[in-house]
Amino acid sequence: MRNNIGAVLAKRTLMNPTNEALFDVAADRRFTYAELNDRTNQVAHALLASGVQKGDRVALLMMNSHEFVTSFFAVAKVGAVIVPLNWRLVPDELEFIVKDAGCTVMIAGGEFAAAVQELQSRGDRTDVRTWVHVGDPAARPVFALQFDEWVEGQSTVEPPLTAWNDDLLYIMYTSGTTGLPKGVMHTHTTQMAALHTLNATADYRIGDRYLNPMPLFHVGALTPAITTAYRGLAQILMRAFDPMKVWELVKEEKINSSLLVPAMLGAMRMVYDPAVHDHSSVRWFLSGAAPVPKALIEAYAEMGIEIHQVYGLTETCGPACLTTPEDALRKAGSTGKAFFHTDVMVMRPDGTECDVDEAGEVVIAGDHIMTGYWNRPDATAEAIRDGWFHSGDVAVRDDEGFIWIRDRLKDMIISGGENVYPIE
Repeated sequence: MRNNIGAVLAKRTLMNPTNEALFDVAADRRFTYAELNDRTNQVAHALLASGVQKGDRVALLMMNSHEFVTSFFAVAKVGAVIVPLNWRLVPDELEFIVKDAGCTVMIAGGEFAAAVQELQSRGDRTDVRTWVHVGDPAARPVFALQFDEWVEGQSTVEPPLTAWNDDLLYIMYTSGTTGLPKGVMHTHTTQMAALHTLNATADYRIGDRYLNPMPLFHVGALTPAITTAYRGLAQILMRAFDPMKVWELVKEEKINSSLLVPAMLGAMRMVYDPAVHDHSSVRWFLSGAAPVPKALIEAYAEMGIEIHQVYGLTETCGPACLTTPEDALRKAGSTGKAFFHTDVMVMRPDGTECDVDEAGEVVIAGDHIMTGYWNRPDATAEAIRDGWFHSGDVAVRDDEGFIWIRDRLKDMIISGGENVYPIE
């Protein structure tokens, strides 16, 4: 089987062309699968016309938008490599990533025009030669192309697919516990394996409406976003999280599911008004990045909404462990059991499996594990040993096989769902 993530969108379009694919809430713009795929193909041909070739790295510095989605699939279709950038980073951090990855193209939202100007002014300190501006033309730097003009008039015909299977799909930078960003490499195969894993375990249904309020530079938002095309869902894409707006969209768009970190769930519960908000369409919410408090699980259970606690990392392309609703309350605080197509072990330093309730490191194996860290063979060799990815999380396994995270091998702070190294 030949895997290309861009082809996932094309295949879904072939099967369900008139189904709704995407609603960009901030832009108030809706796309059927046929419309989304046509626009993606136009972006792909614009990339090719700009000289992008297989293996080139393309940086995306955008808040959630239809331009991000079409650019992502377009880069995948032409065989280039996506580098999603965390827009919370300062120019020096962005420069490090763009230079380290060797990006030759940057597609950036207008909100980041000042950062783009700063990066471009540094000349050969980056390899970027093509700058594309998304949004208000008045904010466009003089050296940048305007996205809509760049794309308009391009062909909607499928571009020739040149990347498959073990070819790189994206490099996602993560600070983890070291403070120095490392580029996590995922291929078309590892991402496809993550889709298989997620869909074999979570209850996604064709025609469902999935709310995505998480930034797409996170794997926790990106893998579900790709899943919407894989399973034929409509993705309701928020530019940024707002608890009141979430409930409005749940009611207006008949949302069935979403992924939200515990802080988001807490904020939503605080503003929920049963006299105003209708959540009858919701079946479940996934939640990760930190344990969901038992009281919050209970509060949502009283509303008839299931909370699925998930555990995963950028290096696992998302999935690792899941707590199902039937275990959510009695195992509150646990990260659950391994997803389908995933092996999870609590391991001793000597490589043997820990006994029940014995602390050790969480190690994970599966076809969705990263291929390594970009330009960091030393870090790759340390992280992946004998087929196991070493997470750096300390945990115990109980007598039913549930994993309980207890600590980190190295210090790290979680702030707003982000990993922050103490020196930062």
